[in-house]
Amino acid sequence: MAGGSSAAGGTQSSAGASAGGSSGGRCHTSELRASLGSDNPGAGQEHYPLVLTNTSDRVCTVTGYPGAAFTDAAGGQLGPDPSRTPGGVSPITLAPGLSAWSGLSFSNPGVSGAKSAKAAWLLVTPPNERDSLRVRWTGGAVPVAGTDTRASLTVLAPGTGA
Repeated sequence: MAGGSSAAGGTQSSAGASAGGSSGGRCHTSELRASLGSDNPGAGQEHYPLVLTNTSDRVCTVTGYPGAAFTDAAGGQLGPDPSRTPGGVSPITLAPGLSAWSGLSFSNPGVSGAKSAKAAWLLVTPPNERDSLRVRWTGGAVPVAGTDTRASLTVLAPGTGA
């Protein structure tokens, strides 16, 4: 598993990725860095931009949704896999250093009353890949059982979600 970056501060990349266009093929896990931007909470919900940045020296494309899972320090999954929020899917061409993002949202367990756990990591799997990237989770408790336990992800969009 490749190492991810800290949840604090998000990514340093500019937001110049584009939808559509030609590319050097799909982005592979080994060519990407995963990070989380700052929480933008509201109405009992937590909202984090999950950012994938092209760290390779070639242009590549991401399309669709990333996979994600909260895990404990030992690597055990906490809670169910996130659902996918419906949205239009388009290829996003990433030049070296550019990013695409997906919105990661879930109900704050302190508000919803869901059983919670402290995650150590967020595993992020780029679209159409099997290998994951690890991002240290510093966002507090996550819902794992009871009401409103399922996180959701939006389709990838160009930029960093900032």
